[in-house]
Amino acid sequence: MDDQVITVEHLHKQYGEQVAVEDVTLDVRRGEIFGIAGPNGAGKTTSVECIQGLRKPDRGQIRVLGMDPVHDGTKLRQRIGSQLQQSALPDRLRVWEALDLFASFVPGESDWPGLIEQWGLAGKERTAFANLSGGQQQRLFIALALINDPEIVFLDELTQGLDPAARRVTWGLIRAARDHGKTIVLVTHFMDEAEILCDRLAIIDRGQVIDLDSPQALINRHGGPQKVTFSTEENDLAWLESLNVVHSVSRLGSQVSVTGTGPLVPLVSHALVGNGIVPGDLRVHQPSLEDTFLRLTGREQMNGMAD
Repeated sequence: MDDQVITVEHLHKQYGEQVAVEDVTLDVRRGEIFGIAGPNGAGKTTSVECIQGLRKPDRGQIRVLGMDPVHDGTKLRQRIGSQLQQSALPDRLRVWEALDLFASFVPGESDWPGLIEQWGLAGKERTAFANLSGGQQQRLFIALALINDPEIVFLDELTQGLDPAARRVTWGLIRAARDHGKTIVLVTHFMDEAEILCDRLAIIDRGQVIDLDSPQALINRHGGPQKVTFSTEENDLAWLESLNVVHSVSRLGSQVSVTGTGPLVPLVSHALVGNGIVPGDLRVHQPSLEDTFLRLTGREQMNGMAD
C-alpha cells in the first residue's frame, strides 16, 4: 500500500542458540507515531535495529521506503534518523559542535542552527553535553536524529530516566516532529507514554507480535472489565445484577464493587438513582493500556534493562 513506509514479514534473528526475534510481522504507515512495546528481552530493540539495517536478520523480509535495509543501507540512512537506546556524547562536546559534526556527514546543506531554535536549545549552543539537563540532552538527541531532514525517525526508550515534567516536554517534541511531517517509530516500555502518543502500537513478547492496533482498540479487546465502586447501606442490590452490562456485584461492608463491560457507568448510575441511591463516593476504574499489557504478556516491566 502507498501509505506503508515500513513492512516487516516474518523477521527472525538469533545469536547462537539464543533467539532474540522469533517471528515479527508489522507495518508502519506514513505520518503516524507507531509504537513498539513489550517486556524486557522481548525483541523490541533487535527488531528495530534490523529494520534500520544495523543488524542483518537471519530470515524474513523488510522494506523501508521501498528499500532493503541490508542491501540499500547507505541510501536508506540518508532518509531516516535515529536515536538509539544507549545514545551518548562526549561530556565536553558542546551543543553546536555536536550538531555541526553530525551535519558534516549529511550530503548537501543542513540547517542545524534552525534545529537549535526549533527544539528549544537556544542559549545552550556553547553548553557542554554533560552540563545539559536530562530533558535538554533528549532535545539534542532529537535534533541530531533530524539533522538530515529524515522521512522516518526511530526513537528508542527516549524518556527513560527523565522526571515526569521532562517526559511530558519530550512527548510534546515527539508530537511536533510528527506534525512536521515525520513518521515516528517509538520503542517504549512506558504504557502511559504509548497510550498517549501512539496512533498504533505493536506489542511484542518472546520475539513475536502478539497484537497490533490502536491503543484504545487494544484496551477494548484485552483490557478486561470496567469497575464501578461506591458505598451504600442498602443491602438488596440484586437489581444491579439484572443489568445486561453487569458481570458481577460484590461488597465488603458498605463498599460495593460492580464489574462489567460496555456502557457500564451510565447504566449503573441511572439504576442507582432510580432506586434512590446517590452515592457521594462513586468511582470508576477504566482498563488502561497497562492492564492490557499485563493481560497479554502476564508479566511486568523491569525498568532499565535492554532488549
